[in-house]
Amino acid sequence: MTDQANQLRPSPISATVDFDADGVQHGFLKLPISTDESAWGAVMIPVTVVKNGDGPTALLTGGNHGDEYEGITSLLKLSSMLKAEDVTGRVIIVPCMNTPAVMAGKRTSPMDKGNLNRSFPGNPNGSVTPQIADYFTRVLVPMSDVVLDLHSGGRTLDILPFGASHVLDSKAQQQSALEGAKAFGAPYAMVMFELDAEKLFDTACERQGKVFVATELGGGGTSTPQSIAIAERGVRNFLIHYGLVEGEVEMPAGGQIYLDMPDASCYVQSQHSGVLELLVALGDEVKKGQTIAYVYDMTRSGTDPVAYKAERDGILMARRAPSLINMGDTLAVIADVVERLEA
Repeated sequence: MTDQANQLRPSPISATVDFDADGVQHGFLKLPISTDESAWGAVMIPVTVVKNGDGPTALLTGGNHGDEYEGITSLLKLSSMLKAEDVTGRVIIVPCMNTPAVMAGKRTSPMDKGNLNRSFPGNPNGSVTPQIADYFTRVLVPMSDVVLDLHSGGRTLDILPFGASHVLDSKAQQQSALEGAKAFGAPYAMVMFELDAEKLFDTACERQGKVFVATELGGGGTSTPQSIAIAERGVRNFLIHYGLVEGEVEMPAGGQIYLDMPDASCYVQSQHSGVLELLVALGDEVKKGQTIAYVYDMTRSGTDPVAYKAERDGILMARRAPSLINMGDTLAVIADVVERLEA
């Protein structure tokens, strides 16, 4: 923690659970608010703590964005099923990190338009979203050893299911996270390049030396039986891999494909607004210079579409879900297929 963080006032959020007590506890992280509808109200973020003696602490989070349902669903299910005797150490489960966004079914909070995963390390004197980020940064992350943050593409993206880690200064930390991303057991594992990592939950955890694994598990603002199954298996694999639960890690029957995103050229972003026609499907191989999409101007007929080409070889690992597209939207993401992933 930085000196500046240590000088901040204590978080206004209080927990109704005792993080140090053995057993299973279900409660809330309570953030006081005052609104037109509730003068002395609170944002109530559900939390479950399962603890059994000494051991590592895993923080499992979903709902960082409110329209990404694999994490929300799988962690709500886990919170009602995990027993203390199943665990060595402590598992903290927060299925709906940004509860206001989750309840609205939106990426951002309706209370302050805040994107939680662009609000870290947070601010205890800020609006609702940075106050939530601050509590995770200064309370939950420091008590954790490993963190799993479950994402999918939300309403605007569809993404191949993968576990991911990042390039870090500490190669030991990077290698541990990379092994966790593989052990999650999704069909794909990836070293991910973020366009701007500064305000991510990922970065807040990694800067404290924590082992952090992220996922993307589908999208389109929904979930499927297949994506939920990948999430549930992956959470269990994560807990097994880091020694909190006994068992054998279960990998996908078809094996695992390794992906690498080396730089920003992986992202193909639209310079036009209109209707999007993608010419390749998720998982398809693409070649540099290949036309992968057209954008059509809807304000007039009889005009040729704008062609978008791949800037690299690889496979299509993410695509825009809605057909309507605006200037600046990412329409496709291309990743390299590699034989191995190493720090």
